[in-house]
Amino acid sequence: MGDKILKKARKKIKKIIEENNLENKKIEVFFRTLKSEEAIGKPSRSDYPIVKGKEKVIEAELAGVKAHVFTESPLDFTGSVEEAMNLPLESSRNRAVFIAAMNAILKKAGKIEKALHCRDEEPQKCAEEISVHIRKKYGKVKVGLIGFNPAILEELSQVFGAENVKLTDLDRENIGRAKYGVKVMDGTRYTEKLVKESDLVLLTGTTLVNGTFDDIFDLVKRYKKDYIIYGVTSAGVCALLNLERVCFFGRDSL
Repeated sequence: MGDKILKKARKKIKKIIEENNLENKKIEVFFRTLKSEEAIGKPSRSDYPIVKGKEKVIEAELAGVKAHVFTESPLDFTGSVEEAMNLPLESSRNRAVFIAAMNAILKKAGKIEKALHCRDEEPQKCAEEISVHIRKKYGKVKVGLIGFNPAILEELSQVFGAENVKLTDLDRENIGRAKYGVKVMDGTRYTEKLVKESDLVLLTGTTLVNGTFDDIFDLVKRYKKDYIIYGVTSAGVCALLNLERVCFFGRDSL
């Protein structure tokens, strides 16, 4: 059902909630769907999924602390910390609310920083930093990118060569097309092929929301591949479970 990793994170965060005396307080967490310009500013390129309207950013606010999460299924929610943490995790909408709330709670508790999405030209700079980071740490490897991010794909293709990059996505408009010299494979059919044929798997934190993370991560462990999770969505889960993550230009405030 795609909630195994989130249930592990929920067990971890309950102790933090208790330590910070949040469990019984009626601290409300507000969610609102941000317009693309609010979330990402005015980048020079217009092919990001959020700019095209394929994804939305929801913003959780807990006692003045804010955190962002990407989702295709935005949901407005108001309730207590306890209610947010006990939501059923079977749907993408509830997972988005849960993860956004968790990020806000952990930021409030001082366990994570920079849980707001980068803006303007920072997504492009982040893509450049990711490619540099991979090259320095892992060398000239074959990279499997899960989730189409145009800036990241373009940089990977330039740095490692399009022949050394594989890509899967769930958007039917992208599947089968060539993007920066890389053919987009169907994520419902070819994720195992991507993992098997890559040295390193780079996956978006949005997989935590859409329910695909557990299966992907099981494949990464089965085939003993290196991995990196990127983006603000995954901030809380990665901090709680010590997962490898990068987010070079996340913000503390907009």
